[in-house]
Amino acid sequence: MIRFGLRLCLSGGREAAVRLVVIAGAVALGVGMLLATLAGMNAVGAQNARYAWLNTAVAPASADPTADPMWWLIREDYYHGQSIGRVEVAALGPDASVPPGIPHLPGPGEFYVSPALGKLLRNTPAAELGDRFPGHEIGTIGRAALPSPESLLIVIGRTPAELEQLGARQVTQIMTTSPSDCGNGCYVGINHDGMTLVLSVVAAALLFPVLIFIGTATRLAATRREQRFAAMRLIGATPRQISVISAVESAVAAAAGTAAGFGLFFALRSGLATIPFTGEPFFSADLSLTGIDVLSVGLGIPLGAVVASWLALRRVQISPLGVSRRVTPKPPRAWRLIPLVVGLAELTYFIGRRPGTTNGQIAAYLSGFLLVLTGLVLAGPWLTMVGARALAGRASRPAALIAGRRLSDNPKAGFRTVSGLIVALFVTSVATGIITTFVANRGEPRTDSVAATSLAKSFWPEEGPAPTADQIPAGLAAIPGVRSVTVVHRNPDRDAWQGLVTCAELDRLAVFGSCPAGARVAQVASDLIGMRAFDLTSDTYVWDAAGIAPAEVDRQPILSVVVDTTSRSAFERARTLLVDAFPLGRFPISVGEWEANSARQLRQFQQLANVIMLASLPIAGCSLAVSVAGGLSDRKRPFSMLRLTGVQLRTLRRVVALETVVPLLLVATVATGLGFLAAHLFLRAQLGYPLRAPDLSFYLMVGGGLAVSLGIVASTLPLLRRITGPETARNE
Repeated sequence: MIRFGLRLCLSGGREAAVRLVVIAGAVALGVGMLLATLAGMNAVGAQNARYAWLNTAVAPASADPTADPMWWLIREDYYHGQSIGRVEVAALGPDASVPPGIPHLPGPGEFYVSPALGKLLRNTPAAELGDRFPGHEIGTIGRAALPSPESLLIVIGRTPAELEQLGARQVTQIMTTSPSDCGNGCYVGINHDGMTLVLSVVAAALLFPVLIFIGTATRLAATRREQRFAAMRLIGATPRQISVISAVESAVAAAAGTAAGFGLFFALRSGLATIPFTGEPFFSADLSLTGIDVLSVGLGIPLGAVVASWLALRRVQISPLGVSRRVTPKPPRAWRLIPLVVGLAELTYFIGRRPGTTNGQIAAYLSGFLLVLTGLVLAGPWLTMVGARALAGRASRPAALIAGRRLSDNPKAGFRTVSGLIVALFVTSVATGIITTFVANRGEPRTDSVAATSLAKSFWPEEGPAPTADQIPAGLAAIPGVRSVTVVHRNPDRDAWQGLVTCAELDRLAVFGSCPAGARVAQVASDLIGMRAFDLTSDTYVWDAAGIAPAEVDRQPILSVVVDTTSRSAFERARTLLVDAFPLGRFPISVGEWEANSARQLRQFQQLANVIMLASLPIAGCSLAVSVAGGLSDRKRPFSMLRLTGVQLRTLRRVVALETVVPLLLVATVATGLGFLAAHLFLRAQLGYPLRAPDLSFYLMVGGGLAVSLGIVASTLPLLRRITGPETARNE
């Protein structure tokens, strides 16, 4: 039977060959996506493990009593919005631990740099970046210490006295515990569990339409295969023999697709590694597969195909005449809307009742989203039936009437071919709605806003005494492109982060807001921006008045120095001067750079959502094309009879097109609309924001994807002429 099954599969003519190629292609696509997701999860873990040494400040004491301690200090610097990890060390003995990636600790006046930072230093004027780092380069940090090929890292050697004054810590070993397994003290690294959760959602969103595609492909020429197997049963074949033949056919296609899927993954691995999903790209080797991954996919996919084939032929298993017992299935009931309504009601309930903990919020909102998505999948056949009946009821032409009656007769089959779109469009609509609204309210400010063109160096009480006015570098104002240098003084009547500026100074600056009428001193944020950066659409802002005389302002300790610039070069030169003049504490940063970090992560999630949609729509189109082609093959005799009775070919084409277009557009509209509604309810409940309409690019992307899907379907319609000729209608 195995040899006979192989012969039917490999030598069964054009129909068998097409079916084998289509199923293998669908399986290859699914396997490639599954392997990419598994490798992505492994890559996040590998990248996170190389962040471990950067958390050495919280490393436990070494168990080796002979290990010498060293001073350790890590801080974050910036250049053109890019984060630079700055590690400063000083050994207190010859047996001090050495970080990975370098042969030994640098001495005072020496430093190691990552390849990306070394290239940046060579191509950037020293006054903008290089002058911040004392000493000279003695080597390159190796890959073992680099989370990413684009990581900007520097290890600087200092004297023990210098680092003690800068507030460094003494450590006796380098941290080796991954941030995923470390406690709260490990603040450098990736939220591995969160990234895995996001990747899992992406995998499900991508694999769902692929599984629909595979299921549709296995049904290609299903009627002909069932009839063939039923004929074998009638001449004496046992159910077991039929199962073996079917299993061999499915296993061959699945095995070929699995092998092609592995090849697809390895061919695209280097390109996948460049996607900065965690904020930085991966090394290609990080996208690796474990032995369990390979065995699970390599054996599980063909086994799953065999099981699916057995289930698909269960009617033949029951009786050789089972394939002729075709009755109209029961219409779907309205109860299918219950999960959808419950999910929307749950999201609505939490408006004004936001849970107080993160776990509570995850449980509340995630369960609501899952209920809505589950409800969409369950309600799909019912919605298709309603749309089909409306089409048939309003039909003025035979094509619309026939298509509407056929869809309403079996709405589950009509919806099945487009159900892969549900996850893609719903997830993308939710992500787009949330991200667009969040960025509009709390994203990075405009590039020409003072939140992006000014930087501040703050002097917090815990970092030591504030500087005096004569310690502010006089060269700041002399830098070409520096528009103003403003000193903000501490407010004795308010919190440490609030300062004082005279109204005369604010009027002179003009871009940092103004005082209320009649006020002489304003109480301002230390960076002259504060919370208004979340909605900084203009620079006209009115600060609260302060109850202190202007003459008293200069007598208060200095809280910060704010430098406003007109060019990126002046911005970085001013930062370098401030870093060199005030090496203690946090380095100067702009509000724009601070906000850009969260906005950048959100944009990456948006890109993932776009990938889901752009990949799912063509896959859904392929599913539709295979379904249409299979349906035409199964119905070629009835269509031929219709042509013999005088029905024109273009009418039959309209019937097939309407049977496809109605569920596709209905699902796209409902899924997108409910995605935006769910996003609106979440935003109102969690953040109090109303939904912002997405950009035109979103609608163009959805429309373009649907157009491609419909184009793929249209490519199958010419088959109708070939397979509905008079010879097909003859009795056999």
